[in-house]
Amino acid sequence: MRCWASWWRPWSSSPPAFPWRTYAARYNIDLDLITRGSGFGYYGSVVTNVIFATFTFIFFALEGSIMAQGLELGLGIPQWLGYAASTVIIIPLVIYGMNTLAKLQVWTTPLWLLLMVVPVGYLLISHPESIDSFFGYTGASGDGGPNLASVMLAAGVCLSLMAQIAEQIDYLRFMPPRTDANRSAWWRAVILAGPGWVIFGATKQIVGMFIAIYLIATLDPAASATANEPVHQFLGVYQEMMPAWLAMTLAVVLVVISQIKINVTNAYSGSLAWTNSFTRITKTYPGRMVFVVVNLLIALVLMEANMFDFLNTILGFYANCAMAWVVTVASDIAINKYLLKISPKVPEFRRGMLYAVNPVGFVSMVVSAGVSIAVFFGAFGAAIQPYSPIFAVGLALVLPPVLAVLTRGRYYLRRSDDGIDLPMFDADGNPSDAKLLCHVTGLEFERPDMVRSAQDAPDGGPQYVSSLALSTDKTAELVLSPQK
Repeated sequence: MRCWASWWRPWSSSPPAFPWRTYAARYNIDLDLITRGSGFGYYGSVVTNVIFATFTFIFFALEGSIMAQGLELGLGIPQWLGYAASTVIIIPLVIYGMNTLAKLQVWTTPLWLLLMVVPVGYLLISHPESIDSFFGYTGASGDGGPNLASVMLAAGVCLSLMAQIAEQIDYLRFMPPRTDANRSAWWRAVILAGPGWVIFGATKQIVGMFIAIYLIATLDPAASATANEPVHQFLGVYQEMMPAWLAMTLAVVLVVISQIKINVTNAYSGSLAWTNSFTRITKTYPGRMVFVVVNLLIALVLMEANMFDFLNTILGFYANCAMAWVVTVASDIAINKYLLKISPKVPEFRRGMLYAVNPVGFVSMVVSAGVSIAVFFGAFGAAIQPYSPIFAVGLALVLPPVLAVLTRGRYYLRRSDDGIDLPMFDADGNPSDAKLLCHVTGLEFERPDMVRSAQDAPDGGPQYVSSLALSTDKTAELVLSPQK
């Protein structure tokens, strides 16, 4: 059933991913800034930040558990100690920010690809019958063909990965400006690294299932007990290709590299989400590293609680929240901004420019997530229980345009004029790189991040304030008044 769900995942994930990733790359903004201006408001997006931060520690715990399994099998390290090691090793890697993480991803990818592709190629060439075994596998029940309800349950687990859109955005927001000279290359990079990423993600899932089914159907039926553990999957194939000591070494190296590549992004993106939420609510900026530690401590508790044993339930539940949020924003961008032209096309995220909460996105997400979660837990009967993600997607797609029309777009912008005469964008429509001095921090920030301060200079002239400084303004004395 998971195989059918994985084939379905690219078709369901790519359309809502496209608006997100295009906006991130075009305007160089992250998931929170996109969400604020896409129907949620300045404080309304806090709840979506918490949803995403939850995703990062759930998946950090999942990937950390996989690494601990590899360390136990290869080095004899007890799992509880492996959980701690897989957590601590990530902290120094995320201290230096996205530039360092991008280099880490580039340096480790060739070895990672080699270790992933070789065992699959070996099976396809030396054991061509493994292809028939894969497509002929009838599952634990042995019933044969696909069962739609089971496919949807598995799809719910797969669709929980929808929140990885936000992690991809943390890379895409550093895309260079789009110009006439690089237009084709720019779009190619956005599509492949953005919506196209789910195709690679689904391919990895299918590769894992392919190897697991080979181990169960061809080598040892008893292997099903550990066939869902990646280190056992690759070890089983490597052992057919080479001496046992080398097979074990390569299997552990592959698992460790894979989990580090994934978890540095989980740790980095989760820390940003927690920091953004905490700063807006408390008007205090504690620094990103505080929440790196907080996020990883939560993940460590989940690992020590052996979350791997009830993973499907966790991810199935979480998928309803993730789909509701992602599709709500995608609907606002695609329909409200471009089709109905009710929502402002240019993303706005600055305090004072937005209302605290916009019911268009906030209510849409709460309703779609609430109904789909109720369906997931059987509130409307067992017959429709597996189809909860469909309710999340359907409601999240329809409600934003309905609410935008009903409210006439009133709650998108508190102000349309930020008080700065400089243009926001250059001649190619990219965010301006002109810099202005923030009178609060004494630092220069780029034009799109600045707003005129409500507090004039001593000589009566205008002063400018950054979005970060505004977020820590506890008295709101720097926030511009609503525009009439």
